[in-house]
Amino acid sequence: MSTRRHPYQGIGDHQLWNRAVTWAPPGGLDPVVHTRWSIDTTDRIGTMGSCFAQHLARHLARSGVDYFVPEAGPDGISDEERTRRQYGVFSARYGNVYTVAQAVQLFERAYGDYTPTEEPWQRDDVFVDPFRPTVEPDGFADEAQLLTDRDTHLAAVRRVFEESDVVVFTLGLTEAWRARADGAVFATAPGVNGGQWDPERYEFVNYDIDEVRTDLRRYCELVRSVNPDVRILLTVSPVPLIATYEDRHVLVSTTWSKSVLRVAAEDAYQRYDFVDYFPSYELINAASSPRNYFAPDLREVEEMGVSHVMRAFTRHYLDRQPWQAAPVTVAPPPAAATSIAPEPVICDEETIAAAIEASR
Repeated sequence: MSTRRHPYQGIGDHQLWNRAVTWAPPGGLDPVVHTRWSIDTTDRIGTMGSCFAQHLARHLARSGVDYFVPEAGPDGISDEERTRRQYGVFSARYGNVYTVAQAVQLFERAYGDYTPTEEPWQRDDVFVDPFRPTVEPDGFADEAQLLTDRDTHLAAVRRVFEESDVVVFTLGLTEAWRARADGAVFATAPGVNGGQWDPERYEFVNYDIDEVRTDLRRYCELVRSVNPDVRILLTVSPVPLIATYEDRHVLVSTTWSKSVLRVAAEDAYQRYDFVDYFPSYELINAASSPRNYFAPDLREVEEMGVSHVMRAFTRHYLDRQPWQAAPVTVAPPPAAATSIAPEPVICDEETIAAAIEASR
């Protein structure tokens, strides 16, 4: 036996690929080693972000914690109609908040620090809100109705930021469309869900690491400015881009975007002690996963993958269990965990594919 000393002597099993990854049983990969805090049943949890964030929101609602929804919708409508109109899909009816720049502007709009010049978009004979174009699927009858609903919405947004004990923000994209006049960022491109595409008025942007990192720092500091005790949980959506406007392969653009978001999240984690990171992206995209967690389109995450993510989240944030290597003899997740019928996920980005097909 060698008596030479080296710095890797005594490192934990979680730091060794063969012990932490290679021999992890099906459904047993667990990359969460430490969490900065746990979530108590009395904590109010606010959610926002990309499509994948909806899975976490649903899990929170079923887990006995206080999933905070200050914009729950009118009384007397069915659960199906409530979901169709995106009440409760996130804590407020902002639709998908894909980019960090979009989230920063949402905060600023809610507090009157930024007022975009963009007018409501028309879609056939109805109006849609440019900043959440799919929340009212049938559209608003007139601009006055839209603006009244927006005021109600922004009041709920303020409550999310001010009254949540934990805000879960799922980072989704770096590509976006914005107004040339004042930099207003939209969830989808003009012309996809309303409005008219005009290259003189709108431009494509793909936020780089410096821009995303700066915006995420600003987001964290803005939320803390109105809620000094809030904790922020960041995660990166594992869902690939449905399309890229960059003239390159969509897989390359997806890898680039997710890498930028992951680095920005790490920067915020290192910078702020009230920020934690949960590895949704890593769990779904790990090459060591026992099977492909994606649906046949290789984009939508199937229920088995979602269940794996939620098990890890529950273990470390709700049950506060320490990391330990799962024994090789552990069986795969029981059939009951994978037999649940998948619930629909409302994804503004999906409308891009529909718009492309409709224009062919």
